[in-house]
Amino acid sequence: MIYFDNSATTPTSDELLKTYNQVSKNYIGNPSSLHSLGTKAYSLLKEARKQIANLLNVNSNEIIFTSGGTEGNNMILKSTALCKINQGKHILVSSIEHPSVIEPAMFLKKMGYDVEFIPVNKKGFIDIDALKKMVRKDTILVSVMAVNNEIGSIQPLKEIAQILEKYPTTYFHVDCVQAIGKIQAKDYLLDRVDFATFSGHKFHAPKGVGFIYAKSGKELTPLLNGGGQESNLRSGTENLPSIVTMSKALRLLLTNEELKEQEMKKLNDILRSYLNKYKKVTVYTPTENYAPHILTFGIKGIRGEVLLHALEENDIYVSTTSACSSHKKIKTGTLQAMNIPSSESETVVRISFSHLNNIDEIEQFKVIFDKLYNKFDKLN
Repeated sequence: MIYFDNSATTPTSDELLKTYNQVSKNYIGNPSSLHSLGTKAYSLLKEARKQIANLLNVNSNEIIFTSGGTEGNNMILKSTALCKINQGKHILVSSIEHPSVIEPAMFLKKMGYDVEFIPVNKKGFIDIDALKKMVRKDTILVSVMAVNNEIGSIQPLKEIAQILEKYPTTYFHVDCVQAIGKIQAKDYLLDRVDFATFSGHKFHAPKGVGFIYAKSGKELTPLLNGGGQESNLRSGTENLPSIVTMSKALRLLLTNEELKEQEMKKLNDILRSYLNKYKKVTVYTPTENYAPHILTFGIKGIRGEVLLHALEENDIYVSTTSACSSHKKIKTGTLQAMNIPSSESETVVRISFSHLNNIDEIEQFKVIFDKLYNKFDKLN
């Protein structure tokens, strides 16, 4: 099997599953309980939080555990809307965000908030000049992803941060789900960033766990009330086995991080060069400022799901779009925002690597793709 769908989710190793099982078995107490079993669980939770904070060079009290990227993004948008309602109702969101940002933004729009979507250029990058004109004194939030999940474009966060220096009361949120372990933390956890969202299953941790970075002193209104866990920002008993496993997965991911990024970029470049030789193939991932793990392309006249299933028959697994949208047949939002015609966007296939992929898999992909391309070419 060749697994090239790591932007959708990543496999969890036996080593990490062993950690999950050990914590489940040996730490049965609720971290909020006052007895010794609870204290033991709380200590482990505290250590996991500290490890994640140290790996990202932030403070422990700035890490809030969640169930993943969708909850984190919803929490930031909706909480900001509630806690800053007296400051204003203007929210800016990029037009190529993940559905877990776009949909909450649309919900807030229906609730009376003034939500605007920042356009992108033909290569899938935020239009900085447009943002300068759109941001206002009553703008309470600007939300932009670090790495686009569909084509891999790395957004100009430093330029956005510079613009927002003039608006100190405006929160700056960055969706870092596709960034962590793919680009350096210094490039997405900027000083001006107030909130950042992360999802464990994107870096080999179990599904259903994640965290947000919330800068000290930045107010949020909790969406979940009850036990007061996570500094009273996210009530509910913490998923200790998954959290501990996630902290270990992050440590392993960031070990030799630059080398892993270089290896993924090498695979990406080799495959891009190979695909570019086909006259009916269009590569949509930009040639500059792109993340090393994503390569998006299409074959003219061949629907993405047709190529996906043809590859699947050969035990190669890819994606057509965001995994959160594909089953619903939602058009590729990023390509639509880039003004790519629907006849082209319907052909899109996304390959996404992890550091576990290798050159042998690329070579095997080439063999299979050659055969499929020739088959489709005859049909056309």
